[in-house]
Amino acid sequence: MSLQVTIGLGLNSLLFLVAAVLAADQYIRDDFPADFVFGSGTSAYQYEGAAFDDGRTPAILDTFAHSGTSDGANGDITCDGYHKYKEDVKLMSHLGLEAFRFSISWSRLIPNGRGPVNPLGLQFYNNFINELIRHGIQPHVTLNHIDLPQALEDEYEGWLSRKIVKDFTTYADVCFREFGDRVLHWTTVNEASIFAIGGYDQGLSPPGRCSPPFPNVCSMGNSSTEPYIVGHNIILAHSAVATLYKKKYKGTQRGYIGFNIYNLWMIPRTNSIADVIATQRANDFYMGWLLDPLIFGEYPEIVRKNAGTRIPAFTKAESKRIKDTIDFIGVNHYTTAFVKDNPGSLQTDDRDLIADMAIDLQMAVEKIPLPLPDQNPVHPWGLYGLLEYLKQVYGNIPVYIHENGQKIRRNGTLEDTARVEYLHAYIGAVLEALRNGSNTKGYFVWTFLDCFELLDGFESSYGMYYVDLDDKDLKRNPKLSAHWYSNFLKGNSMESQDIAKLGDNPSLFL
Repeated sequence: MSLQVTIGLGLNSLLFLVAAVLAADQYIRDDFPADFVFGSGTSAYQYEGAAFDDGRTPAILDTFAHSGTSDGANGDITCDGYHKYKEDVKLMSHLGLEAFRFSISWSRLIPNGRGPVNPLGLQFYNNFINELIRHGIQPHVTLNHIDLPQALEDEYEGWLSRKIVKDFTTYADVCFREFGDRVLHWTTVNEASIFAIGGYDQGLSPPGRCSPPFPNVCSMGNSSTEPYIVGHNIILAHSAVATLYKKKYKGTQRGYIGFNIYNLWMIPRTNSIADVIATQRANDFYMGWLLDPLIFGEYPEIVRKNAGTRIPAFTKAESKRIKDTIDFIGVNHYTTAFVKDNPGSLQTDDRDLIADMAIDLQMAVEKIPLPLPDQNPVHPWGLYGLLEYLKQVYGNIPVYIHENGQKIRRNGTLEDTARVEYLHAYIGAVLEALRNGSNTKGYFVWTFLDCFELLDGFESSYGMYYVDLDDKDLKRNPKLSAHWYSNFLKGNSMESQDIAKLGDNPSLFL
């Protein structure tokens, strides 16, 4: 079935995808279902700052950022959302956001990773959630966004140990108990596969583990086995949290538990059978590796075959427990890649997960590896294709597009026309996917403010608001994209040709 989907959405159907997306050039908010939500988002370390305030302790992201990555940039202060959240929620309300996605800093809420809850951390998140609801904005919460408490990393190597399952479940229990009366949408782990690959294979993200002969020089790690071990423990931890919620909280809180993935849309580089099969293999590794167990109870066959004994196996009892433990799929998507078969990589000694894929990507993954391009290519038909794939392969369970946005180099300009064109095109692609039966439930622009970005610090810009880091008050300034998104959310029609008019006089569309 999966291979048939890939063939149907390969090069031969590229023109169809482009035509379908172009059909949605003009649209308004009311063209989307009434229960569809539009929002924006951020994550704790990238937004909050106050890294050493009120009992918060370091997370692996603090350690990684302070190790000399991102040209010395870090999230110690960043947007200072910890102190400025009321001002920001007012901006969200003025913009017209219907929902806001954010993460909870585990080490702010439970500083040692386990044990006593920090009352000041608890108060902050209660205040933040209440402020959102007071302004009519749905809170969508991620439990772990690359920021495991450093204390647990030091004690037992964090996600490499099965001990993480118990500690993560206990942490989630605190969050459900304290915030679940107001939060209905929970995501356990952000970009789970990329976290495992980036942090334990390539060493490009926290906790920065890898091993020779791979390019990065890390002080510790095993790229051949650790990504698979981490992925396995993430699956077990997610399913334990989902089971807890269903048994203890679902009946009264009526919320939903989701799982987030990062994925390019994959297109075969040629029409050859080898490239078509390679494209499906890429999808099986990037998506199926962690999604399939949570929906079907087992890893994809090709993942098990190529990884061999390096990937842990589920017992029959575990397979039963992990199956059907997601209420929705969260998708982070930015651009598209072209895939070519590369069987030679399977001959590599001590190969890693990337080599197990046996592919070459014509276009670099947007967040990995370095260096990053100055601007994301605009391929809205890629998002359409990805949503169609999820619909056909995973039974059309609900999908939330948790991250989608245009990266440009941070230069202080408020005229981000390229971002407006990107958002206009991709939201149009979502509309066409909905018209074709996709069960997509929401769309979140990444991101609300220019904040700290993991791989390039403050050099890049994803935000709809520019944050002046040289201003003592970190003033927020709306960009063209903020005006455009607000115009759309407030029900006005906007065609691509109107973007030029918006640039001439943004106040026309406030």
